[in-house]
Amino acid sequence: MQRRVVIVGGVAGGMSAATRLRRLDATASIVVLERSSYVSYANCGLPYFVGGVIASQSDLLLQTPASLHARFDLDVRVMNEVLGIDRAAKTVLVRDLEAEHDYELSYDELILSPGAQPVVPPIPGIERALTLRTVEDVERIVAAVNSAPKSAVVIGGGFIGVETAENLAHRRIPTTIVEAMAQVLAPLDPEMAIPVANEIRRHGVELRLGVSVAAIHGAEVELSDGSRVPAEMVILAIGVRPDVTLARAAGLDIGPRGGIQVDDMNRTSDHFIYAVGDAAEKSDALDGQSALVPLANIANRQGRVVADHIMGRPVRPVTTIGTAIVKVFDLAIATTGWNEKRLIAAGLPFQIIHTHPGSHAGYYPGAKTMALKLIISPVDGAILGAQGVGREGVDKRIDVVATAIRAGLTAPDLADLELAYAPPFGSAKDPVNMLGYIAENLLSGLTVNAQWSEVAKLSALGYQIIDVRSASEFSAGTIPGAISIPVDEIRARLAEITAPNVLITCQVGHRGHTATMFLREQGINAVNLDGGYQTWRHSPAFVLSSKSMSIQPTIEMEPVRV
Repeated sequence: MQRRVVIVGGVAGGMSAATRLRRLDATASIVVLERSSYVSYANCGLPYFVGGVIASQSDLLLQTPASLHARFDLDVRVMNEVLGIDRAAKTVLVRDLEAEHDYELSYDELILSPGAQPVVPPIPGIERALTLRTVEDVERIVAAVNSAPKSAVVIGGGFIGVETAENLAHRRIPTTIVEAMAQVLAPLDPEMAIPVANEIRRHGVELRLGVSVAAIHGAEVELSDGSRVPAEMVILAIGVRPDVTLARAAGLDIGPRGGIQVDDMNRTSDHFIYAVGDAAEKSDALDGQSALVPLANIANRQGRVVADHIMGRPVRPVTTIGTAIVKVFDLAIATTGWNEKRLIAAGLPFQIIHTHPGSHAGYYPGAKTMALKLIISPVDGAILGAQGVGREGVDKRIDVVATAIRAGLTAPDLADLELAYAPPFGSAKDPVNMLGYIAENLLSGLTVNAQWSEVAKLSALGYQIIDVRSASEFSAGTIPGAISIPVDEIRARLAEITAPNVLITCQVGHRGHTATMFLREQGINAVNLDGGYQTWRHSPAFVLSSKSMSIQPTIEMEPVRV
């Protein structure tokens, strides 16, 4: 008998499963039910259509029901919403939204790919806020943008929020981001998020951090601190939650994170029903716990796994390390693995490395500075996570680290990677290699580093702070209480170091490493400031000291000085 597979949801995971199934089985009946008017569209590109970066809506539409039928013989039914699942009868109840009638459809296997729904908080006036999740959503937003509003508020400073704000700025709409957290982009640690906030402000977008929206009025929003912000247009982007409506009503198990619980083959608690994409819980590659990671590449991979399993092919479990990247004006921001905040919450030990390398060889014109953060285990050198912020070269460095995590490489192993090098593209010691060298030094006990968050504590404990940069760099700004002894003069001026404990700082950590090694050979307990003044200057510690000294924080990422 002909196998029938019914798929609920025609984007990412659902469509990947459908097309893979067809390639494996030319005769199966494959029915895709999509409640919206569109399937197989590039929802990650929706913010850029708002800003006009993607000029035509058709560019977002990768396939249509007609093209999918022509190429794959798929029965794709848009504007068809699944109302319920009868697991005993192995049928779904479907409503044709255009014809306004209901019908039943039987299945041999059912794949749930309903995605996620925007989180909509119960605040007064929230019905005026627009969300950005589907093509229909972006059509409404573009219509609102074309009416030339004089002000806009984006609620939420996550990936979608900052992308949307950037594109509203491209349309010359005065825009404010309101974020309840004290920083934008929650996956970043604070010292990595501050340069992003500076970049957002540099392009004229106002940031209101640490406050939430209390109410939305006719042409403004009221914030939790009592202030009001002009808002002829309001876009809600505070996050999404898995759409488990169908699964819950059908009695399928819901996982601890609120998504559909699945096994290694993405089967639900009913083994004739699978779940993929944003609605399904994932398994975290680092600790094996349940995770919600709404990323398209994971959804596509899960769709392929499900199709293979249905057809009896061997499959590999799909775990996640949460690798992601976002563009914020001229910056690229990328993350993989766990951040420092999550490790602290889990009570796990870790060690941090900050660097500020160039995107390619410094002697070749056009090198741009990036900030890299690597988080490793002090026990075995395992790579726990990484973050990168910069104008060029961030994507490939984080991708290499993400691949290393997948391959089970340790942090010192990064030094051994043979990466493509030519002056326009990289350095003979690539930034990833340098992370490996530093990790090797730290794990072997050859060097000792301190973090930006420890500077005040070490100063209070009597550590003498020595800035080993040039006199001109020192005069342009330094850590409060530091004295200037350039690294090239440290041997001749050793007598000026009077404390038994010393914190060394330079611009990015390289010269500090040289000075620290020398002083430790002289019997002085010298500690190098990880990432140097550049990391400290982009940290909350600098922000606090700036307020106390009436210093205006700089907003550009500076050229590399080693």
